[in-house]
Amino acid sequence: MSRKPIIAGNWKMNKTLLEAQEFVDAVKDNIPSSELVDTVIGAPALFLAPMAYSSRGTDLKLSAQNSFWENSGAFTGENSPAAIADLGVQYIIIGHSERREYFHETDEDINKKAKAIIANGLTPILCCGETLETFEAGKTAEWVEGQITAGLKDLTPEQVSNLVIAYEPIWAIGTGKSATSEIADETCGVVRATVEKLYGSEVADKVRIQYGGSVKPENVDEYMSKENIDGALVGGASLEAESFLALLNFVK
Repeated sequence: MSRKPIIAGNWKMNKTLLEAQEFVDAVKDNIPSSELVDTVIGAPALFLAPMAYSSRGTDLKLSAQNSFWENSGAFTGENSPAAIADLGVQYIIIGHSERREYFHETDEDINKKAKAIIANGLTPILCCGETLETFEAGKTAEWVEGQITAGLKDLTPEQVSNLVIAYEPIWAIGTGKSATSEIADETCGVVRATVEKLYGSEVADKVRIQYGGSVKPENVDEYMSKENIDGALVGGASLEAESFLALLNFVK
């Protein structure tokens, strides 16, 4: 089955508003058609409204980097998925390893966020991945299966079919190291097999799975050629317009 590729940049806590606007101006009219690939930028929440305005009418899509699981209430400092949807944003990244590590987010938290995001008409980019210790102990498959099973709890087959899952080995995020394309494809295959175990082959064939972990213009073709990899969640290489556009060169 043909799944449309998705390349998503995750800016993390980088850029000023002016830099974000300059980036949008540089890329919005130079990306491939959305019929060929979904091109997404995960920007800090402060920048999403002006970026959505600047990119209106183009094929550039936007993602928040996090949201809460309630639409409103006494949750100081959190961002409402309903408010994010109102901006014209299409995706929200959840479960990133940095959120899990620094802010102690659990699989249960991430599951609640996924449900709230879907309820507001947005698409979650659900992250999973293992530490170097887990990888070296040969327990990656077990770990990732547990994260996916918990993250998808009580979602319907249709909801799972439409979301995005990003496999990011923690030891390859921002380290300059990257899992080989064979390791990445094998673990993305574990993700797909877990979805099949939970929801059946039709859903597993539809769900899009990204690899993230030091993906660059020099190696993106290799990852994108693999059977179970449908895209990339990219950190450092998404910060400059030139390198971000170069990531999309695999689309011929």
